[in-house]
Amino acid sequence: MPKPILVAYATKHESTHEVATALAVRMRIRGAAADVRPASEIRSLEDYGAVVLGGALYAGRWHRDARHFLARHRDALRKLPLAVFAMGPLKLETGDIDASRRQLDRALAKEPDLEPISVRIFGGVIDPEKLRFPFTHMDAADARDWDAISAWAEELVRRLAEPAPV
Repeated sequence: MPKPILVAYATKHESTHEVATALAVRMRIRGAAADVRPASEIRSLEDYGAVVLGGALYAGRWHRDARHFLARHRDALRKLPLAVFAMGPLKLETGDIDASRRQLDRALAKEPDLEPISVRIFGGVIDPEKLRFPFTHMDAADARDWDAISAWAEELVRRLAEPAPV
């Protein structure tokens, strides 16, 4: 039996956790075993056959727990398939997605020996009720594309099921 996929997440206000859970649910529907856990709580990757790591982008930086996860598990991640996502733009326009991708790429460049098999940017969420002043005056927004999230989970299951190149 293949080892499960770890879907690790780093979040402040739970929207990244919700996406990680949706990814794992879709993976399970497609026959893969998947565990969802906070990135900060993972001590070892030995029980996993692949890793999906997600984190929110805040003020141009990928969530600290996601960055620390990559650094802490660098050696193990060199041997495992790794996919990465970030939650960021509040509008799914090309310029917004590209800006978020550049922010994520800067974080990933700090671990140049890690080569994710797939990287995605998903829309972010603003819930003023969960924020502190002055952000409580922002308009609520949810730019998550649940169809794109499900499609990416299915793509990952297909790619992880392919035999590794010799």
